[in-house]
Amino acid sequence: MTLIEAIKARHSIRAYTQQPIEPEKVAALRQLIEQCNTEGRLNIQLVTNEPHAFGKSLLAHYGKFSNVSNYLVLAGQRADDLDERIGYYGELLVLEAERMGLNTCWVALTFKKIASAFTLNQDDVLRCVISIGYGAKEGANHKIKRPDQVSNLTPDSPDWFRRGVAAALLAPTAINQQKFQLTLLPDNIVEARAKWGPYSKIDLGIAKYHFEVGAGVENFHWKDQ
Repeated sequence: MTLIEAIKARHSIRAYTQQPIEPEKVAALRQLIEQCNTEGRLNIQLVTNEPHAFGKSLLAHYGKFSNVSNYLVLAGQRADDLDERIGYYGELLVLEAERMGLNTCWVALTFKKIASAFTLNQDDVLRCVISIGYGAKEGANHKIKRPDQVSNLTPDSPDWFRRGVAAALLAPTAINQQKFQLTLLPDNIVEARAKWGPYSKIDLGIAKYHFEVGAGVENFHWKDQ
């Protein structure tokens, strides 16, 4: 599965089977997490076989979670760009998990913090988690915005920008709000901004990773924020 195929196949899954994640996949995820932590200056951790973070009585905005015993803890030292980095590298892990045949769901509020399951460094803040495992059923598509609602795409825009916007529109965002804006500037520079909204900077990081996959990083540069 390519990353583009993973973007198209990925859906938020809240109900899982009790099938454990195979040791070789756990090892591969941990190796990738280590790379993301180094590059992204984060403290992401994979928690396995821990069923207490998602109790039976906990409800999410879009429904109830069930059989969640594996999840990614997304944390890092407090900084202005922490949320964006968490979104970017968290979604990188989501898509790689999809390529492994695993299902995921971003979770911001509806979980319990089980302190014994992970270790935070001094000044770390836990921003959200990602459930991961084998889904009990396939997810569903959600309504998305038009390209012109999230970008300055025109009929004359280059194909790489069109592909990038299309990939960004398939990114998961809080409450499906898609409150990001992508603007193509001269010299193949792209500006990405988050509009106001809950977890919109995490969503921006997610959308930026999708955009890079769709557009190809060799075709543009991000505008310095």
